Amino acid sequence: MKTTQPVWALAVAVLVGGRLLAQGTPDSAPAGSPADSAKQWSFSLTVDGYVLPQGRSYVNPNFTADRGWLHFEARYNYEDLETGSLWVGYNFSRGQEWVLEATPMIGGVLGNTTGVAPGYKFLLGYKRFEFSSQGEYVLDTKDTSGSFFYNWSELTYSPVEWFRTGLVSQRTRAYHTSLNVQRGLLAGFSYKKVDFTTYVFNIGWTDPTLVFEIGFNF
Repeated sequence: MKTTQPVWALAVAVLVGGRLLAQGTPDSAPAGSPADSAKQWSFSLTVDGYVLPQGRSYVNPNFTADRGWLHFEARYNYEDLETGSLWVGYNFSRGQEWVLEATPMIGGVLGNTTGVAPGYKFLLGYKRFEFSSQGEYVLDTKDTSGSFFYNWSELTYSPVEWFRTGLVSQRTRAYHTSLNVQRGLLAGFSYKKVDFTTYVFNIGWTDPTLVFEIGFNF
């Protein structure tokens, strides 16, 4: 999740911008200023490969685009197999030592599962520790009994800037096991603008599921 300008900063920028326009000054902001940063787009592409002990293995790509408070996202094989979703949300962040980032969203789902989904992204960080979660409630418009809550959460520790390890949990309908909530371990490292992460779910409870993730930020 990308760090964004706080809401109060955006309000101040709007007020100041209004004053400048009223005075007849140019509406362009100096390069490198907060107003200029808010106009910059940032993108990410994350691809997860699921290796299932039983059933069909699959790939789950996710693409995001952010500009200031505005968040767009597209997912495939996320809510269900052969199912896509499109999202729009509002980014905000708070804090320096304790960092809070959140994005409430609304999405549309189409494919094997069809519906409307309110969702969220959330991150709380303190020094080398981070707790992050993303979830959604899919309101199935084909069959209301098919509505469900999806969640992916991580608790991680980074002993060095380029490496992290921790715990992960997932509640999904894209695949099924004897466990309602998948739980496991993760380890990942970063190189420049690329992230690599390996997840091992359900080891010790049932046959493990492996997830290999690669992410690009640009």
